[in-house]
Amino acid sequence: MKRRILFVDDEPNVLQGLQRMLRSMRNEWDMDFASGGEEALRKLEEAPFDVIVSDMRMPGMNGAQLLKEVARRYPNVVRIVLSGHSDREYILQLVTTTHQYLAKPCDAETIKDTVNRACALRDLLTSKELSALVSQIKSLPSLPSLYTRIIEILQSDDPSLQKIGEIVSEDIAMSAKVLQLVNSSFFGIARRISNPVQAVMFLGLETVKALVLSVQIFAKWESSKVKGFDIERLWHHSMTVGAMAKRLAETEQLAARAVDEAFTAGLLHDVGKLILAASLPDAYQKVMAASKAQRIPLWRAEEQAFGTTHAEVGAYLLGLWGLPTSIVEAVAWHHRPAECPARTFCPLTTVHVANALWYQSAHEEDNVQVLDTALIESMGLAERLSAWQSLYDQVAAQGGK
Repeated sequence: MKRRILFVDDEPNVLQGLQRMLRSMRNEWDMDFASGGEEALRKLEEAPFDVIVSDMRMPGMNGAQLLKEVARRYPNVVRIVLSGHSDREYILQLVTTTHQYLAKPCDAETIKDTVNRACALRDLLTSKELSALVSQIKSLPSLPSLYTRIIEILQSDDPSLQKIGEIVSEDIAMSAKVLQLVNSSFFGIARRISNPVQAVMFLGLETVKALVLSVQIFAKWESSKVKGFDIERLWHHSMTVGAMAKRLAETEQLAARAVDEAFTAGLLHDVGKLILAASLPDAYQKVMAASKAQRIPLWRAEEQAFGTTHAEVGAYLLGLWGLPTSIVEAVAWHHRPAECPARTFCPLTTVHVANALWYQSAHEEDNVQVLDTALIESMGLAERLSAWQSLYDQVAAQGGK
Protein backbone atom coordinates (compact mmCIF):
# COMPACT_ATOMS: atom_id res chain seq x y z
CA MET A 1 0.00 0.00 0.00
CA LYS A 2 1.35 3.41 -1.01
CA ARG A 3 2.23 5.94 1.68
CA ARG A 4 0.32 9.22 1.39
CA ILE A 5 2.48 12.35 1.70
CA LEU A 6 1.19 15.94 1.72
CA PHE A 7 3.61 18.76 0.82
CA VAL A 8 2.68 22.34 1.76
CA ASP A 9 4.35 25.53 0.47
CA ASP A 10 2.99 28.90 -0.65
CA GLU A 11 5.51 29.15 -3.51
CA PRO A 12 4.36 27.31 -6.69
CA ASN A 13 7.97 26.98 -7.88
CA VAL A 14 8.90 25.08 -4.71
CA LEU A 15 5.97 22.66 -5.09
CA GLN A 16 6.82 22.10 -8.76
CA GLY A 17 10.45 21.50 -7.82
CA LEU A 18 9.40 18.91 -5.23
CA GLN A 19 7.21 17.16 -7.81
CA ARG A 20 10.10 16.93 -10.26
CA MET A 21 12.67 15.96 -7.64
CA LEU A 22 10.51 13.19 -6.15
CA ARG A 23 9.11 11.81 -9.41
CA SER A 24 11.02 8.55 -8.84
CA MET A 25 8.88 7.92 -5.72
CA ARG A 26 5.55 7.82 -7.61
CA ASN A 27 5.34 4.03 -7.34
CA GLU A 28 5.90 4.12 -3.56
CA TRP A 29 4.22 7.36 -2.50
CA ASP A 30 0.87 8.91 -3.27
CA MET A 31 1.85 12.61 -3.19
CA ASP A 32 -0.42 15.62 -2.93
CA PHE A 33 0.46 19.32 -2.82
CA ALA A 34 -1.15 22.30 -1.06
CA SER A 35 -0.35 26.00 -1.49
CA GLY A 36 -1.12 26.97 2.11
CA GLY A 37 -2.33 25.91 5.54
CA GLU A 38 -6.06 26.23 4.86
CA GLU A 39 -5.82 24.12 1.69
CA ALA A 40 -3.72 21.52 3.54
CA LEU A 41 -6.37 21.17 6.26
CA ARG A 42 -9.09 20.73 3.61
CA LYS A 43 -7.08 17.95 1.97
CA LEU A 44 -6.51 16.26 5.33
CA GLU A 45 -10.24 16.40 5.98
CA GLU A 46 -10.99 14.78 2.63
CA ALA A 47 -8.50 11.89 2.84
CA PRO A 48 -5.99 10.40 5.32
CA PHE A 49 -2.25 11.11 5.02
CA ASP A 50 0.74 9.42 6.65
CA VAL A 51 3.12 12.39 6.58
CA ILE A 52 2.83 16.17 6.16
CA VAL A 53 5.89 18.16 5.03
CA SER A 54 5.32 21.89 5.43
CA ASP A 55 7.14 25.16 4.83
CA MET A 56 7.42 27.44 7.86
CA ARG A 57 6.92 31.02 6.69
CA MET A 58 3.64 31.28 4.74
CA PRO A 59 1.00 34.04 4.53
CA GLY A 60 -2.13 33.54 6.60
CA MET A 61 -1.64 30.32 8.55
CA ASN A 62 2.11 29.72 9.00
CA GLY A 63 3.78 26.34 9.33
CA ALA A 64 3.82 26.30 13.13
CA GLN A 65 0.09 27.10 13.30
CA LEU A 66 -0.70 24.48 10.65
CA LEU A 67 1.28 21.72 12.35
CA LYS A 68 -0.20 22.57 15.74
CA GLU A 69 -3.66 22.13 14.22
CA VAL A 70 -2.62 18.90 12.48
CA ALA A 71 -1.29 17.56 15.79
CA ARG A 72 -4.64 18.32 17.43
CA ARG A 73 -6.89 16.94 14.70
CA TYR A 74 -4.77 14.16 13.18
CA PRO A 75 -2.27 12.95 15.81
CA ASN A 76 -1.22 9.92 13.74
CA VAL A 77 0.21 12.10 10.96
CA VAL A 78 4.02 12.51 11.06
CA ARG A 79 4.84 16.24 11.04
CA ILE A 80 7.98 17.47 9.23
CA VAL A 81 9.08 21.05 8.49
CA LEU A 82 10.97 21.84 5.28
CA SER A 83 12.10 25.45 5.56
CA GLY A 84 14.89 27.89 4.82
CA HIS A 85 14.42 29.75 8.11
CA SER A 86 16.38 28.72 11.20
CA ASP A 87 16.07 31.73 13.55
CA ARG A 88 15.77 30.82 17.23
CA GLU A 89 12.28 32.37 17.25
CA TYR A 90 11.12 29.76 14.74
CA ILE A 91 12.89 26.96 16.57
CA LEU A 92 11.01 27.82 19.76
CA GLN A 93 7.69 27.88 17.88
CA LEU A 94 8.26 24.46 16.32
CA VAL A 95 9.81 22.51 19.19
CA THR A 96 6.51 21.22 20.59
CA THR A 97 4.63 20.64 17.31
CA THR A 98 7.18 19.17 14.90
CA HIS A 99 8.72 15.71 14.79
CA GLN A 100 11.59 16.64 12.45
CA TYR A 101 12.99 19.68 10.64
CA LEU A 102 14.68 19.69 7.22
CA ALA A 103 16.53 22.76 5.97
CA LYS A 104 16.19 24.17 2.45
CA PRO A 105 17.80 23.52 0.08
CA CYS A 106 17.19 19.82 0.70
CA ASP A 107 18.14 17.03 -1.70
CA ALA A 108 15.76 14.27 -2.78
CA GLU A 109 17.64 11.53 -0.91
CA THR A 110 17.32 13.33 2.43
CA ILE A 111 13.58 13.83 1.97
CA LYS A 112 13.11 10.20 0.85
CA ASP A 113 15.15 8.85 3.76
CA THR A 114 13.37 11.00 6.37
CA VAL A 115 9.87 10.18 5.10
CA ASN A 116 10.56 6.46 4.55
CA ARG A 117 12.13 6.12 7.98
CA ALA A 118 9.12 7.78 9.61
CA CYS A 119 6.74 5.51 7.70
CA ALA A 120 8.72 2.37 8.56
CA LEU A 121 8.26 3.17 12.24
CA ARG A 122 4.50 2.90 11.78
CA ASP A 123 5.01 -0.79 10.96
CA LEU A 124 6.93 -1.17 14.22
CA LEU A 125 4.03 0.14 16.33
CA THR A 126 0.86 -1.38 14.88
CA SER A 127 -1.57 0.02 17.47
CA LYS A 128 -3.16 3.19 16.03
CA GLU A 129 -4.16 4.32 19.50
CA LEU A 130 -0.61 4.05 20.83
CA SER A 131 0.99 5.58 17.74
CA ALA A 132 -1.40 8.55 18.05
CA LEU A 133 -0.57 8.87 21.74
CA VAL A 134 3.19 8.77 21.12
CA SER A 135 2.96 11.19 18.18
CA GLN A 136 1.44 13.82 20.47
CA ILE A 137 4.23 13.69 23.07
CA LYS A 138 6.01 17.04 23.38
CA SER A 139 8.24 16.19 26.34
CA LEU A 140 8.78 13.44 28.90
CA PRO A 141 8.97 13.74 32.69
CA SER A 142 12.42 13.86 34.28
CA LEU A 143 13.79 12.64 37.58
CA PRO A 144 12.72 15.40 40.04
CA SER A 145 16.18 15.86 41.59
CA LEU A 146 17.83 16.29 38.16
CA TYR A 147 15.06 18.61 36.95
CA THR A 148 15.50 20.81 40.03
CA ARG A 149 19.29 20.90 39.58
CA ILE A 150 19.11 21.98 35.95
CA ILE A 151 16.60 24.76 36.73
CA GLU A 152 18.83 26.01 39.57
CA ILE A 153 21.91 26.10 37.30
CA LEU A 154 20.06 27.90 34.50
CA GLN A 155 18.72 30.52 36.92
CA SER A 156 22.14 31.12 38.51
CA ASP A 157 24.34 34.12 37.68
CA ASP A 158 26.96 32.07 35.84
CA PRO A 159 25.42 28.85 34.43
CA SER A 160 27.87 26.20 33.23
CA LEU A 161 27.00 24.53 29.91
CA GLN A 162 29.27 21.59 30.82
CA LYS A 163 27.35 20.98 34.08
CA ILE A 164 24.05 21.25 32.23
CA GLY A 165 25.27 18.68 29.69
CA GLU A 166 26.36 16.30 32.44
CA ILE A 167 22.95 16.51 34.13
CA VAL A 168 21.14 15.99 30.83
CA SER A 169 23.28 12.90 30.11
CA GLU A 170 22.03 11.34 33.36
CA ASP A 171 18.35 11.71 32.51
CA ILE A 172 16.30 9.64 30.06
CA ALA A 173 13.79 12.36 29.17
CA MET A 174 16.23 15.26 28.85
CA SER A 175 18.67 13.22 26.73
CA ALA A 176 15.95 12.15 24.31
CA LYS A 177 14.70 15.72 23.83
CA VAL A 178 18.07 17.43 23.28
CA LEU A 179 19.08 14.68 20.84
CA GLN A 180 15.85 15.26 18.90
CA LEU A 181 16.65 18.97 18.63
CA VAL A 182 20.32 18.71 17.78
CA ASN A 183 19.72 16.05 15.12
CA SER A 184 17.28 18.27 13.26
CA SER A 185 18.60 20.50 10.47
CA PHE A 186 17.91 23.59 12.58
CA PHE A 187 21.56 23.67 13.61
CA GLY A 188 23.22 22.64 10.35
CA ILE A 189 25.27 19.81 11.88
CA ALA A 190 26.57 17.51 9.14
CA ARG A 191 26.56 14.29 11.19
CA ARG A 192 24.12 12.71 13.63
CA ILE A 193 24.91 13.35 17.29
CA SER A 194 24.36 10.55 19.80
CA ASN A 195 26.15 11.99 22.86
CA PRO A 196 23.85 14.11 25.11
CA VAL A 197 26.72 16.27 26.45
CA GLN A 198 27.83 17.07 22.89
CA ALA A 199 24.21 17.85 22.01
CA VAL A 200 23.96 20.46 24.77
CA MET A 201 27.26 22.02 23.67
CA PHE A 202 26.01 22.31 20.10
CA LEU A 203 22.72 23.89 21.20
CA GLY A 204 24.51 26.55 23.26
CA LEU A 205 23.59 28.20 26.54
CA GLU A 206 21.06 30.75 25.25
CA THR A 207 19.09 28.18 23.25
CA VAL A 208 19.07 25.67 26.12
CA LYS A 209 18.00 28.41 28.55
CA ALA A 210 15.13 29.50 26.29
CA LEU A 211 14.01 25.92 25.65
CA VAL A 212 13.99 24.96 29.32
CA LEU A 213 12.74 28.14 30.99
CA SER A 214 10.44 29.57 28.28
CA VAL A 215 9.22 26.66 26.16
CA GLN A 216 9.51 24.23 29.10
CA ILE A 217 10.66 21.23 27.07
CA PHE A 218 11.53 19.42 30.31
CA ALA A 219 8.99 18.45 32.97
CA LYS A 220 9.19 16.98 36.46
CA TRP A 221 7.84 13.49 37.20
CA GLU A 222 4.90 13.52 39.61
CA SER A 223 5.52 10.66 42.04
CA SER A 224 1.80 10.18 42.74
CA LYS A 225 1.00 9.51 39.08
CA VAL A 226 1.47 5.72 39.00
CA LYS A 227 1.43 3.79 42.24
CA GLY A 228 4.29 1.30 42.30
CA PHE A 229 6.23 2.90 39.44
CA ASP A 230 9.65 3.79 40.84
CA ILE A 231 11.30 6.39 38.61
CA GLU A 232 14.42 6.45 40.81
CA ARG A 233 14.85 2.73 40.19
CA LEU A 234 14.26 3.16 36.46
CA TRP A 235 16.90 5.91 36.45
CA HIS A 236 19.45 3.71 38.26
CA HIS A 237 18.74 0.78 35.94
CA SER A 238 19.04 2.96 32.82
CA MET A 239 22.29 4.58 33.96
CA THR A 240 23.79 1.17 34.79
CA VAL A 241 22.77 -0.35 31.45
CA GLY A 242 24.07 2.73 29.62
CA ALA A 243 27.42 2.63 31.42
CA MET A 244 27.77 -1.13 30.89
CA ALA A 245 26.82 -0.89 27.20
CA LYS A 246 29.49 1.78 26.75
CA ARG A 247 32.14 -0.32 28.52
CA LEU A 248 31.22 -3.35 26.38
CA ALA A 249 31.52 -1.28 23.21
CA GLU A 250 34.94 -0.02 24.31
CA THR A 251 36.13 -3.49 25.35
CA GLU A 252 35.08 -5.02 22.04
CA GLN A 253 36.75 -2.10 20.22
CA LEU A 254 33.77 -0.59 18.45
CA ALA A 255 34.29 2.77 16.71
CA ALA A 256 34.06 5.94 18.83
CA ARG A 257 30.65 6.85 17.42
CA ALA A 258 29.30 3.37 18.20
CA VAL A 259 30.59 3.73 21.79
CA ASP A 260 28.54 6.93 22.19
CA GLU A 261 25.53 5.25 20.58
CA ALA A 262 25.85 2.26 22.94
CA PHE A 263 25.75 4.52 26.01
CA THR A 264 22.79 6.55 24.77
CA ALA A 265 20.88 3.47 23.62
CA GLY A 266 21.44 1.92 27.05
CA LEU A 267 20.29 5.08 28.80
CA LEU A 268 17.16 5.28 26.63
CA HIS A 269 16.33 1.58 26.20
CA ASP A 270 13.42 1.75 28.67
CA VAL A 271 12.07 5.16 27.63
CA GLY A 272 8.91 3.34 26.53
CA LYS A 273 8.16 2.49 30.18
CA LEU A 274 8.29 6.20 30.98
CA ILE A 275 5.97 6.97 28.05
CA LEU A 276 3.40 4.34 29.06
CA ALA A 277 3.50 5.20 32.77
CA ALA A 278 3.16 8.94 32.12
CA SER A 279 0.52 8.66 29.38
CA LEU A 280 -1.57 5.68 30.55
CA PRO A 281 -1.07 5.62 34.34
CA ASP A 282 -4.11 3.51 35.28
CA ALA A 283 -3.59 0.95 32.52
CA TYR A 284 0.13 0.71 33.26
CA GLN A 285 -0.48 0.15 36.95
CA LYS A 286 -2.62 -2.87 35.98
CA VAL A 287 0.15 -4.11 33.67
CA MET A 288 2.70 -3.96 36.50
CA ALA A 289 0.28 -5.82 38.78
CA ALA A 290 -0.29 -8.50 36.10
CA SER A 291 3.46 -8.95 35.68
CA LYS A 292 3.85 -9.69 39.39
CA ALA A 293 0.73 -11.84 39.71
CA GLN A 294 1.57 -14.00 36.68
CA ARG A 295 5.33 -14.00 37.37
CA ILE A 296 6.11 -12.93 33.82
CA PRO A 297 8.45 -10.23 32.47
CA LEU A 298 6.91 -6.77 32.37
CA TRP A 299 7.22 -6.62 28.59
CA ARG A 300 5.17 -9.82 28.27
CA ALA A 301 2.41 -8.26 30.41
CA GLU A 302 2.57 -5.13 28.22
CA GLU A 303 2.16 -7.31 25.14
CA GLN A 304 -0.94 -8.92 26.65
CA ALA A 305 -2.49 -5.55 27.50
CA PHE A 306 -1.43 -3.34 24.59
CA GLY A 307 -0.43 -5.73 21.81
CA THR A 308 3.05 -4.23 21.93
CA THR A 309 5.82 -3.52 24.46
CA HIS A 310 7.69 -0.56 25.89
CA ALA A 311 10.54 -1.42 23.51
CA GLU A 312 8.49 -0.67 20.37
CA VAL A 313 6.79 2.34 21.99
CA GLY A 314 10.14 3.88 22.94
CA ALA A 315 11.70 3.16 19.55
CA TYR A 316 8.72 4.72 17.79
CA LEU A 317 9.13 8.02 19.66
CA LEU A 318 12.92 8.14 19.24
CA GLY A 319 12.56 7.36 15.54
CA LEU A 320 9.93 10.06 15.10
CA TRP A 321 12.31 12.46 16.81
CA GLY A 322 15.07 11.57 14.34
CA LEU A 323 17.59 9.90 16.63
CA PRO A 324 20.28 7.75 14.95
CA THR A 325 19.03 4.46 13.52
CA SER A 326 21.39 2.33 15.62
CA ILE A 327 19.90 3.81 18.82
CA VAL A 328 16.33 3.28 17.61
CA GLU A 329 17.13 -0.35 16.67
CA ALA A 330 18.80 -1.02 20.02
CA VAL A 331 15.74 0.29 21.88
CA ALA A 332 13.29 -1.60 19.63
CA TRP A 333 14.95 -5.01 19.89
CA HIS A 334 16.77 -4.99 23.23
CA HIS A 335 14.60 -7.91 24.47
CA ARG A 336 14.70 -9.85 21.18
CA PRO A 337 17.93 -8.93 19.39
CA ALA A 338 17.79 -11.91 17.03
CA GLU A 339 14.76 -10.31 15.31
CA CYS A 340 16.83 -7.30 14.21
CA PRO A 341 18.29 -7.56 10.66
CA ALA A 342 21.73 -6.50 11.99
CA ARG A 343 23.59 -9.64 13.14
CA THR A 344 26.92 -8.10 14.12
CA PHE A 345 28.22 -6.96 17.50
CA CYS A 346 26.76 -3.44 17.63
CA PRO A 347 25.06 -1.04 20.10
CA LEU A 348 22.00 -3.34 20.15
CA THR A 349 24.13 -6.27 21.33
CA THR A 350 25.75 -4.19 24.07
CA VAL A 351 22.36 -3.03 25.38
CA HIS A 352 20.86 -6.53 25.28
CA VAL A 353 23.83 -8.01 27.17
CA ALA A 354 23.97 -5.15 29.70
CA ASN A 355 20.23 -5.35 30.36
CA ALA A 356 20.31 -9.14 30.77
CA LEU A 357 23.27 -8.97 33.17
CA TRP A 358 21.48 -6.32 35.25
CA TYR A 359 18.40 -8.53 35.72
CA GLN A 360 20.57 -11.58 36.34
CA SER A 361 22.45 -9.66 39.02
CA ALA A 362 19.22 -8.32 40.56
CA HIS A 363 17.83 -11.89 40.89
CA GLU A 364 14.40 -10.73 39.74
CA GLU A 365 12.66 -13.97 38.83
CA ASP A 366 9.38 -12.24 37.92
CA ASN A 367 11.06 -9.90 35.46
CA VAL A 368 13.87 -12.06 34.17
CA GLN A 369 15.54 -10.91 30.95
CA VAL A 370 17.17 -13.96 29.40
CA LEU A 371 20.44 -13.46 27.57
CA ASP A 372 20.23 -14.69 23.97
CA THR A 373 23.25 -16.97 24.21
CA ALA A 374 22.51 -18.50 20.78
CA LEU A 375 22.96 -15.08 19.19
CA ILE A 376 26.19 -14.48 21.12
CA GLU A 377 27.48 -17.90 20.04
CA SER A 378 26.60 -17.18 16.40
CA MET A 379 28.84 -14.11 16.63
CA GLY A 380 31.69 -16.27 17.95
CA LEU A 381 31.72 -14.42 21.29
CA ALA A 382 30.56 -17.10 23.73
CA GLU A 383 33.98 -17.24 25.39
CA ARG A 384 33.67 -13.52 26.23
CA LEU A 385 30.69 -14.00 28.55
CA SER A 386 32.72 -14.51 31.74
CA ALA A 387 34.79 -11.39 30.99
CA TRP A 388 31.59 -9.42 30.38
CA GLN A 389 30.21 -10.58 33.72
CA SER A 390 33.37 -9.34 35.47
CA LEU A 391 33.07 -6.05 33.61
CA TYR A 392 29.45 -5.72 34.73
CA ASP A 393 30.46 -6.34 38.35
CA GLN A 394 32.93 -3.43 38.09
CA VAL A 395 30.28 -1.11 36.61
CA ALA A 396 27.74 -2.08 39.27
CA ALA A 397 30.32 -1.53 42.04
CA GLN A 398 30.86 2.01 40.70
CA GLY A 399 27.16 2.77 40.98
CA GLY A 400 26.43 2.43 37.28
CA LYS A 401 29.02 4.97 36.11
